[in-house]
Amino acid sequence: MPAGFELKIAVVIPARYDSQRLPGKPLLDLAGRPMIQHVVERCQRARGISRVVVATDDERIAQVVRGFGAAVEMTSASCRSGTDRVAEAARRMDEECFINVQGDEPLIEPGAIEELAQTLRNGARLVTLCRPAQEGEDLADPHTAKVVIDERGDALYFSRAPIPFFRDGRPPNTLTFVHVGIYGYSREALFQLADLAQGRLERAEKLEQLRALEHGLKMRVVPTPYVSLGVDTAEDLARVRELVSTDQRVLH
Repeated sequence: MPAGFELKIAVVIPARYDSQRLPGKPLLDLAGRPMIQHVVERCQRARGISRVVVATDDERIAQVVRGFGAAVEMTSASCRSGTDRVAEAARRMDEECFINVQGDEPLIEPGAIEELAQTLRNGARLVTLCRPAQEGEDLADPHTAKVVIDERGDALYFSRAPIPFFRDGRPPNTLTFVHVGIYGYSREALFQLADLAQGRLERAEKLEQLRALEHGLKMRVVPTPYVSLGVDTAEDLARVRELVSTDQRVLH
C-alpha cells in the first residue's frame, strides 16, 4: 500500500486478569477509576484512530469496560501473548492496521500512539517505539526491556539484560535505548506474526517481540521522547499512585 495512504487504524488493548505478579491488574483502582479505563481514555485521545477496543478473555474485565462505555472483543484464554490476543480480536475487525497498547499503561501518551500510526501510514509493517536511557536509570533491571537498532532503524535484538555491552566501561550513550512496549502492525503482518511458533529466545526472555526477529521479520523502531510508566509490579502501582496523588495532571 503506498506511503501516505489514509489507512484505518484501530487501537486494541489486550487485557487479562490472571497476571502472575499483580492479579486483577486491569481492574485495580487508580484515582477512583479502574486502570483499564485510564488506558482506554488516553488511547481515545490519539488523533487519527478509528476506534479503541479492549480484547479480553475475562468477563469481569469485559463488564467493567462496557460499564464505562467502551468496546470489548472477547478472546480465547489460550492466547500466548498480547499480540495473539490482538490478532484474534482483529480478525473480527475491518481496519487495515492495528496498534497494540497493553492494559497496564495508564499513563500512555496519545502522542506516542500517533507516532506509531504515522509510521504505519508511511509503509511500515511492524513498528514499535524506544526512548534514550535516562541519567541514572538502572539498565540491569530485568523489568525494563532494552533494544539495539541497526543503521536503517530496525531492531537487531531486544533483551532484559543491558545491551549493548560497553567493553571499555563507557557510560550508556546514544546507543542505549529502552523499549517502549507498544506495537503497530499492518493487518497482514499481525496475522503472519500470530501464526508463527514461539521461538527459543522469546521463551527465554519472555519478550513477545523477539518472535518477529527470530523468524526473520523486520521491526522498525521509532525513537520517542515519551517516557511510559507501565504497571508490572506492586512497586510500579505504588509509583503511579504517588504520581497521581501529587499531580492529577499526569492523567490528563
